Amino acid sequence: LLKALLGTAAFPFPKSLYAVEDALRFFIGDKPHATVVDFFAGSGTTAHAVMRLNHADGGQRHSISITNNEVSDKEASQLRTAGRKPGDPEWEALGIFDLITRPRLEAAITGKKASGDPVKGEYKFIDQFPLSDGLGESVQFLELEYLDAETVALDRAFEKVASLLWMRSGSRRPVLTASHDDGGRRKPYIMSDSYAVLFNLDRWRSFVDKLAPTVTHVFVVTDSTSEFANVSAELPLDIEVVRLYENYLSTFEINAGT
Repeated sequence: LLKALLGTAAFPFPKSLYAVEDALRFFIGDKPHATVVDFFAGSGTTAHAVMRLNHADGGQRHSISITNNEVSDKEASQLRTAGRKPGDPEWEALGIFDLITRPRLEAAITGKKASGDPVKGEYKFIDQFPLSDGLGESVQFLELEYLDAETVALDRAFEKVASLLWMRSGSRRPVLTASHDDGGRRKPYIMSDSYAVLFNLDRWRSFVDKLAPTVTHVFVVTDSTSEFANVSAELPLDIEVVRLYENYLSTFEINAGT
């Protein structure tokens, strides 16, 4: 299956797509809105299996796959001999994410290999159809970075944390990243059908009036606890309201004992 999706790219000891799909079906077969997190994604088998379940029963399950871009020991030795180091394009191109995980998931979704050629073969288990049909899912590829806490607290890194706000609110597209207009001015707020971010509290009334009834999360940028409480009181009770960046930073605080 991996050879069909990736061509000649090699990956040692991949898990069976169908075995993983079968195992997941026992636990989330009756949960069409489940979220599955895979902390060691490898070749992306778990995400692929979740997509297969959705295709079979019309579910809307989410899958979050986490991996590094590690190269094998042999490749690392060869690259270092050639004067390459982590971060160099030649090094990163051989990492598991760039070489295996990403192209595998892209091929599974689109039904086309990186070359543009249709994927040959068929799925063989329960939900049988040509691999070239694709799986009709959407995917976001995000890079995890280390951020300076002070820069975040001063609201100078919104674009860097925007994807995490999107994930917290349910991972429904689009990702809100454009916090400035074409002239470089900070927008008073940005919003989608699922979440919204309020930057200028002086505009809270128009912000509240324009919220879609489907919004589930609101993020309010303020240093004032009282102003945050006042805005929160004006929002529907079923909306989760998060203070940026105090609540955001405390979520990731580690070993904060006295």
